[in-house]
Amino acid sequence: MRILIWTILLAGAAAPAAAQPALQERPEALTRVTGCRAIQSSAERLACYDESVAALDAAQSSNQLVVVDRSQIRRARRSIFGLTLPDLDIFSGGDDEEEEVATLETTIRSATQNGFGKWIVILADGARWIQVDTRELARDPRPGDTIRIRRAAMGSYLANIGRQIAIRMRRER
Repeated sequence: MRILIWTILLAGAAAPAAAQPALQERPEALTRVTGCRAIQSSAERLACYDESVAALDAAQSSNQLVVVDRSQIRRARRSIFGLTLPDLDIFSGGDDEEEEVATLETTIRSATQNGFGKWIVILADGARWIQVDTRELARDPRPGDTIRIRRAAMGSYLANIGRQIAIRMRRER
C-alpha cells in the first residue's frame, strides 16, 4: 500500500514539470550572456560578455531570436482578440496571464449588411467581425461609432455598438 501511495505522489509531483511548455526554456544565446556573471576575473568576464552579447545581437538580427516586452505582448494579444488560434504559447506573458484580453473597445471603420441581414463590421484596426444572431439593432452602425466586444459563454462574443443592445458576433479575420 505504501508503495502505491509513493508512486502516486511521485507521479503527481512529476506531472507539473512535464506540463511546462517547451517555450519556457531560455534561448542558448541568452544563457551564455547570463553565464558570464559566474566568471571571477574582470577581464575574462568582460570578454565573455562582449562575445556573448555579440552572438545575442547576431541571433536577434538574423531573426533566430525574437525579444519582446510586455507591452508588445499586450498589443499582440489585443490584435488577435476573437481569433481561434492554436495554443502556441508565443504570446504568454509569464506572470501577467491575468491580463488576457477579455474586452475590446474601439471604433467602427465600416459596417454593411450581407444578404442574410447580418452586420459585417470592420474595426479601426482592420479586424472583420460578423453578426451570428438574429437580433436587430435600433440604429444602423456607422463609421466612427464606438464598439465594445467582450467574451461571452462557450467561446462566443457579444458586441455593443454605441449604447445599443448587444449582438452576438464572430471574428472572421
